[in-house]
Amino acid sequence: MKFLHSLVLVLVTLIMSVTAGPVALALDYPVHTVRIVVGFGPGTSPDIVARLLGDKLFQAWGKPVVIENAAGANGNIAGERVARAEPDGHTLLLAANPVIVINPSLYEKMPFDPVRDLVPISQVCAYANILIVNNDVPAKNVQELVAVARARPGTLTYGSAGFGSTLHLAGELLKSMAKVDILHVPYRGTFSPEVIAGRLSMAFVPPTTALPLARDGKVRALAVTSLERYAGAPDLPTMAESGFPGFEVTVWFGLMAPARTPPAIVEKLHRETVKILVMPEMRKRFDDLGIELIGNSPAEFAAVIDGEIPKWAKLVREAGIKLLDLPSPK
Repeated sequence: MKFLHSLVLVLVTLIMSVTAGPVALALDYPVHTVRIVVGFGPGTSPDIVARLLGDKLFQAWGKPVVIENAAGANGNIAGERVARAEPDGHTLLLAANPVIVINPSLYEKMPFDPVRDLVPISQVCAYANILIVNNDVPAKNVQELVAVARARPGTLTYGSAGFGSTLHLAGELLKSMAKVDILHVPYRGTFSPEVIAGRLSMAFVPPTTALPLARDGKVRALAVTSLERYAGAPDLPTMAESGFPGFEVTVWFGLMAPARTPPAIVEKLHRETVKILVMPEMRKRFDDLGIELIGNSPAEFAAVIDGEIPKWAKLVREAGIKLLDLPSPK
């Protein structure tokens, strides 16, 4: 009987330690500097978002939060770095949607599996792009632009931030849906001045770039790539309203961690992120940037990823984008 009593005590102790372990881990987290890795350079939209989020996390935790820029291969370098990191919550990824839902269809061999090797924490924010054209292009709306493209196949050009970017695939989606031939010209840096100068006919660009240029009369804004009109320019029609039902190409950023990160830490990160995103000063700052805050749950974020991967795979396949034409991840 005495032996049985001792055995029960041991089992109870083990159960309590197993149950309390993750909770204690979450209470202690973070224990040192947290790195948020961004797959694009300083000053880009994901970098700005990461720094705004990192500042608030530092205020909440009292532990340093460092933003690490690891640009290259359309976000694959940053994604792989986090996927291979210690799964303790101290290395996170501020992922832009190309690296998670588009790159798997573009690269013949990915350096990591975005679904298997990363765990979602929360989508942070999203924004739509705006289609702009050079003032000399004789088109006041998307249908007129399509008519020009059909009349002059292969002569119109559109710029993007590189192969596989949402700006690139927005152009490919327009070409596919409108059945037109428009030449893609990828850039490493900014390319909106090329549209102003007429060296590019058109481009899809963020609202913070497009709207000031359009208001100053330097370019003409034709449509927004979200399914609903953009609050910052309510008179601007959507691509769907412009004759292309279902046309939707938005940019989103989400916080992710290495797979096998303890669920208690993921949950703590999620709660802290959502708390930050509802702060009035954060909402104002993001509104000023033309970015919509999200703050969904890990499960909801995972569902977004699962739904978008086949969508982009279909576009890449139908647009005939060749994998060998793309730069290989380093």
